[in-house]
Amino acid sequence: NAEVKEGEILPPTIQRLMKGYNKYLRPFFDGKEACLMNLFSQFLQDYTATIFLRQRWTDERLVFEGNKSLSLDGRLVELLWVPDTFIVDSKKSFLHDITVENRLIRIFPNGTVLYALRITTTVACNMDLTKYPMDKQTCTLQLESWGYNINDVMFYWTRGNESVSGLDTLQLAQYTVEDHYTSVSEAVYETGHYPRLVFHFELKRSILYFILETYVPSSLLVVLSWVSFWISLSSVPARICIGVTTVLTMTTLMMGARTSLPNANCFIKAIDVYLGICFSFIFGALIEYAVAHFCTLTHADYGHHMHDMDDEMNGIVTTISAHSSRAKRRKDPSGSEPKPEVSPPEPTNWCLTALATLRKILRFISCCHIENPHHIDNYSRVTFPLSFVIVNLLYWTYYLYF
Repeated sequence: NAEVKEGEILPPTIQRLMKGYNKYLRPFFDGKEACLMNLFSQFLQDYTATIFLRQRWTDERLVFEGNKSLSLDGRLVELLWVPDTFIVDSKKSFLHDITVENRLIRIFPNGTVLYALRITTTVACNMDLTKYPMDKQTCTLQLESWGYNINDVMFYWTRGNESVSGLDTLQLAQYTVEDHYTSVSEAVYETGHYPRLVFHFELKRSILYFILETYVPSSLLVVLSWVSFWISLSSVPARICIGVTTVLTMTTLMMGARTSLPNANCFIKAIDVYLGICFSFIFGALIEYAVAHFCTLTHADYGHHMHDMDDEMNGIVTTISAHSSRAKRRKDPSGSEPKPEVSPPEPTNWCLTALATLRKILRFISCCHIENPHHIDNYSRVTFPLSFVIVNLLYWTYYLYF
């Protein structure tokens, strides 16, 4: 008589089924079913799922008379042959055992066996984080036979895509499940071809949390840095205080946001781009005051200096012209028309050309000079907000629609 390890005698029906049964030999394998019931995603290049894995196959050695199925204790699974299914790319898995091992064995009169497990597993998922936090991730859950190849067993989803249930009511902290489907494939190794079941699911990240946590504070810091444009240039402590405070606050915000990001330093994420844009505008507002203040200090001296240089250039040109005229009169005392001769240009002509070019350069620099340094703030009040709005439009259009 077959007995359990604890020494308990099995019921007569089970004893008849176990008589001559060899659990080390596979039956005529007929099918398989796997069902995903619950999913919890973590953003560490993997996800953790709690699943109810239901496998169904037919074992002709377990056919018995009757019209009711037999529900057995999970510990009796050690007496039966079960498929050697494993989860591909699993990092860590465990079978729930409170209060007992969460297993179900049910045998039907035609020899069909239903074997259900409750498993929690952490599975690797390669994620593309370039659009984080506006990204979509497609992950898979793959079930495969470890030792039996396609000549021994065949895996298939009993009800196709409907074999996976529970995702319609699933609620995740950061994601929503947009789509899911199943497929059947084969795994090719050196030892042969093995059956594989694949469940694909697509997750879309909820961006509202990141808008409130990162995007809105960083945008408000940029707007706060523009307040300095309405403060007088003579109020040095006030404008420096606003500039330095906003720069340091933005730096702290960037560091805080980075600590909550996944460990994927090889990616330049969308949120990194936006934080970099905001930091550039805040730093630019601080540089704007430095330029405006410098122009204020050098404005008066610059006007006098350019005027003196222009007078000096005019004096040099007049002197060179006078010397040139006297030299010509010495060569022709009678005042008659000199005969045309082809001769190399005189040095004075080259000096006049160089001085004229230098005068044009000085005039161009004078045109670029801002007559009133206070106009820098007036220009910044328009250019900074307008540029920030345009950059935001380009940013959100690209990451949301491309």
